[in-house]
Amino acid sequence: MADGVRFKLTNRQRPISLDGYRRAARRALPEMIWAYVDGGAETMTTVRDNRSAFGRWRLRQRALVGPNPCETGVSLHGTALAMPVALAPTGLTGLVHWQGDVGAARAAEAQGTRLILSGCSSYSIEEVAGATKESHWFQLYPFSRRDLTESTIDRARRSGYGALVVTIDVPVPGNREGERLLGLGVPPVMTPGRSVAVAMHPRWAYGFLRHRRMSLRNLTDSAGFRAGTRSTRTFLRMVSDANTDWDDLAWIREQWDGPLYVKGILDAEDSLRAVEAGVDGIVVSNHGGRQLDFAPSSLDALPPIAAAVGERATVILDGGVRRGTDVVKALCLGADACLIGRPLMHGLAVDGQAGVSRVLEIIKEELDRTMHLIGCKSVRDLDPSWLIESAGGDHDLAGLLG
Repeated sequence: MADGVRFKLTNRQRPISLDGYRRAARRALPEMIWAYVDGGAETMTTVRDNRSAFGRWRLRQRALVGPNPCETGVSLHGTALAMPVALAPTGLTGLVHWQGDVGAARAAEAQGTRLILSGCSSYSIEEVAGATKESHWFQLYPFSRRDLTESTIDRARRSGYGALVVTIDVPVPGNREGERLLGLGVPPVMTPGRSVAVAMHPRWAYGFLRHRRMSLRNLTDSAGFRAGTRSTRTFLRMVSDANTDWDDLAWIREQWDGPLYVKGILDAEDSLRAVEAGVDGIVVSNHGGRQLDFAPSSLDALPPIAAAVGERATVILDGGVRRGTDVVKALCLGADACLIGRPLMHGLAVDGQAGVSRVLEIIKEELDRTMHLIGCKSVRDLDPSWLIESAGGDHDLAGLLG
């Protein structure tokens, strides 16, 4: 995937944390693209809560536990992962770096995990499958036309994707005011000031204009601005008109014979209903705070969902994970694994595939270090007994412990 120009980070320039990659990504991207990557709905309260929820928990530390070769690997419905972290579906990755979804998938493979390919990806289902060695997962938005939904599922099946993840929390697009104010609508609105901002990021502009990965390639074979606008309009119309209900989820279950996850559940009763509809896993997610502002943080929604369906379904947390300690806390509260989305985009923006690989490497190193420091030998042993609620918390830790 050479683009004719090589950009390398020196060790001094390379960030050492996911927060460092976020800061570097902000410098690497024009403001209107940054608004898409890092923004959220309305006041962005839920975006902030996704992070602050982790701060309400402390980790219990046990000493003198003897030899401690920590086991961090997990298996999710037959997919073995080197760590309980995978890459979340993130749309239009080509806006931040031309390597996009292919680079992210290859980075995931290099670190022993998987990408969930977005239905709004900058590379098609077939392109990513053809460029990778492992069986990744595919994320589906149900469309108003069942024939298109069925054909998309069939494409994922024929391309060898190992699981289907159905996103259900976009009955209408969220109100992302930051994007609207900076002109990243459909179509984007360029002004002289925004053009200057783009010109001030020549590395980004070079890859963006040369490779033109700004359209939804699962809906069009075309590249460029016009294709991007047309495919985005089509997607928004077909998702908003879908009026998806539980019968649709049951119908999707009939179309897909592999592991089926539903993403975008924050309510324990909904998680039970999803399991009754035949899903194998629940992704606890508020869409990164990009849909409903003032929705619960994903971490706060996790314990009751895990209590309701954890014996019957895999539970995955999506939202706010930025540290290895965050992963440990999520697993203690009932998750089997976690997803990271924005850090994927930050890594891409800074250094393409290599940046995403390093983001995953950092969180794996932090997870391993944390497990050693708390004295826990395996992620399978994590439960609420490893947590201490900080002052001011309102969780029933005794209830979580049963």
